[in-house]
Amino acid sequence: MAQQTLTVAAFPAIDDIVKAALPQWKKKHPNVEIKVVSRAYADHHTAMTTALSTSSNLPDVMALEFGYVARFSEGGGLEDLSQAPYKVKEQQSRFVPYAFRQGTAISGAVMAVPTDIGPGTLLYRTDILKKAGIAEADLTKSWESYINAGIKIKATTGAYLMPHARDIKDILIRTGVQNGEGLYLDAKGKVLVDSPRFVRAFELAKKVRENKLDGKINAWSNEWSEGFKRGTIATQMSGAWLAGHLNNWLAPSTKGQWQAAQLPEGAFGSWGGSFYAIPKTGKNKALAWEFVQMMTLTPELQLQAFKSQDAFPALVAVHNDAFFDQPIEFLANQKARLLWRQAAARITAVDVHKLDPIAEEIINTEMDKVLDQGKDVRQALADAKSLLERRVRR
Repeated sequence: MAQQTLTVAAFPAIDDIVKAALPQWKKKHPNVEIKVVSRAYADHHTAMTTALSTSSNLPDVMALEFGYVARFSEGGGLEDLSQAPYKVKEQQSRFVPYAFRQGTAISGAVMAVPTDIGPGTLLYRTDILKKAGIAEADLTKSWESYINAGIKIKATTGAYLMPHARDIKDILIRTGVQNGEGLYLDAKGKVLVDSPRFVRAFELAKKVRENKLDGKINAWSNEWSEGFKRGTIATQMSGAWLAGHLNNWLAPSTKGQWQAAQLPEGAFGSWGGSFYAIPKTGKNKALAWEFVQMMTLTPELQLQAFKSQDAFPALVAVHNDAFFDQPIEFLANQKARLLWRQAAARITAVDVHKLDPIAEEIINTEMDKVLDQGKDVRQALADAKSLLERRVRR
């Protein structure tokens, strides 16, 4: 048989996960070479955007981060995996329900298959809490008690409660979303950004800033990792994967000083997650589909990715593995994966909309006006709503 090549475009750490799975692929397809095209996270998604809009230089399989799934799925450049020959909906029950929904367009077309998820968690510094005389329950009882605990932490230790006030807004707008609603718009295109969840999110973020509880630090900046290393940030709400990043490269010297908890007030939210999609113009669609199934439906590969890269599995069967019961040394031997598994089962699916990226930009701009210029919360949300409604009417 002639040698064939299947091109997979990915970003870190998906590229390493794919490379680690190659021996398994080779057993089945000795004549099919997998070429992994790896780029930095932002560069990868920019390259995929360009490739899809020009229908050139497209890989056979592309990895996508959740934030880009809606954006790409509306463009019509990806295969609908619910249709024959893929019929991925026959496998739907095998995935974490909210993750499968995240790859599904409002029309019901499945544009991408989940491979890993980011169940939300609250990571906190036990040494800072101890110094401030604060217990975990003070952080998690309610959003108000979380902020009050932050006031005490700041007064006694000088540490910030969170890197940026926007962090609390990001989780609160995702809390209490009803079925059939999206984050910013519902299925009929009705704009939701002046609803009670947005009002509360903005008001609590404003309270965080007024009490000087955030360092105005953006995620992934040098200041952010320095804050973790130096103990000037007491808590961080994020996906469970952040514990792995802290351990592996962000702040390994802080091992044993962190613990994980569920989010305040019984909230459950999702931070990111990775998916595989197949471009319509691909030449090797049958092989591409085999590859996607191998990566997403093989329990041992999903578990291997979890163990090596902290890629929390989207495949439900893996959630019963004994690995979940193992203590995590970085988190002072806490069995935190059990918490995260519980969160994964409780997260509600939020419908994605093609205008989500624009809506997010508009909301963040108005949030900054509230935080930095003292703009009235309701006025900010009313302005965001009218801007977004204008985009809907276009």
